[in-house]
Amino acid sequence: MTQDTTALWHRIAGHFHPKPPRRLGVAVSGGSDSLALLLLVDEWRENGGPEVFAVTVDHGLRPEAAGEAKEVARICAGRGIAHETLTWRDWDQQGNLPDQARRARYRLMAEWAKAQGIGDIAIGHTADDQAETFLMRLARGAGVDGLSAMRTQWQQGDLRFHRPMLGLTRETLRDMLRARGQGWVDDPSNEDTAYARVRARAALVALEPLGISAGGLADVARKMADVRDTLYGYVIDAARENLRFEQGDLILGRAGFERLRPEVARRLLQAMLGWISGADYVPRGRAMEALLAAARDGRGMTLQGCLLSVTADDVRLSREFNAVAGLRVPVDGVWDGRWYVEQGPDIAGAELAALGEAGLRACPDWRLGGVPRASALALPGVWRGDELLGAPLLGWANGWSIKAMRGEEEFHKALLSH
Repeated sequence: MTQDTTALWHRIAGHFHPKPPRRLGVAVSGGSDSLALLLLVDEWRENGGPEVFAVTVDHGLRPEAAGEAKEVARICAGRGIAHETLTWRDWDQQGNLPDQARRARYRLMAEWAKAQGIGDIAIGHTADDQAETFLMRLARGAGVDGLSAMRTQWQQGDLRFHRPMLGLTRETLRDMLRARGQGWVDDPSNEDTAYARVRARAALVALEPLGISAGGLADVARKMADVRDTLYGYVIDAARENLRFEQGDLILGRAGFERLRPEVARRLLQAMLGWISGADYVPRGRAMEALLAAARDGRGMTLQGCLLSVTADDVRLSREFNAVAGLRVPVDGVWDGRWYVEQGPDIAGAELAALGEAGLRACPDWRLGGVPRASALALPGVWRGDELLGAPLLGWANGWSIKAMRGEEEFHKALLSH
């Protein structure tokens, strides 16, 4: 083992300081980055690091992928590393393939980790990935968030993903592999200029004479992340001072909201949208500018299945009825990703569904819930067919109890992880 290699795995170990996991999963495609990560993590294991498990996801999109997964399995077997290949064959030929493949990859890895009792997975993203992403987002006119560095780690349920190599360049890792005589897979799509990332990679080469390098852009992205984190510090303070939670609605005191700087107010509204809608991506750009303007001007507006309403005292964001009008789930399920039945009688065919106009007519004292009519319409009640069995969130429990899946604490945690 060379001194340089020792320094590299020490950098990997440093990412997990001071509490390294006991068992660590490593996502390995067979490319140079992930393969280098596997070897470095395994050397850490040999020097007191965690037990290592490798996982490869075969998306079935290239005929070579199965052979590449077998090669990863062979390398792992030679080092005594447990390895498993996961397959994805669910693409319906619709939508954004790279995005769907990415989501499937993380979902499959999360399921695998849970089955293996693994709480942490390392991903082989490098400073080059950071720089390429920066250029791609710069081309789209991104702001602070888009130009900020990738997260070094993030939580997905009980699983934490890690990017311990964001401070290392691809060439450094390939030099290490060459010194070992270890080959790697080159995905042909990495040469296809139809992909924005491939064009960004070529642009990095063209920018080298100006002194603009992958490492330099990655450093700029880290500085932008510091700016982003500072902004979210102000957002967290604003939420703690101004935000109220009421039967699934989020409410800001209007006077306090109007004192917020536009960038802080915009981010707070984004967080509120995401918390209510449960969407993976919150609106940006012009859509958020329009929502912020409506809130400032005292106008109502709908966006991402949420309803903005403004009174003299409050700025309220609630679920839009039309977004949940046709949603029905059994009472043992989760409704709208937010509500569940805590307790209730055992009645066959009982379901959770939005109250709507019919629910309010069947519950004449709905105002006891203390929420505006528009909010009440989109709250869940317990139904059997067209019969309303209970509306506990509006004061008519009738033996039922409905609770929110997440509350104030989860909102503030989400802001901390932004």
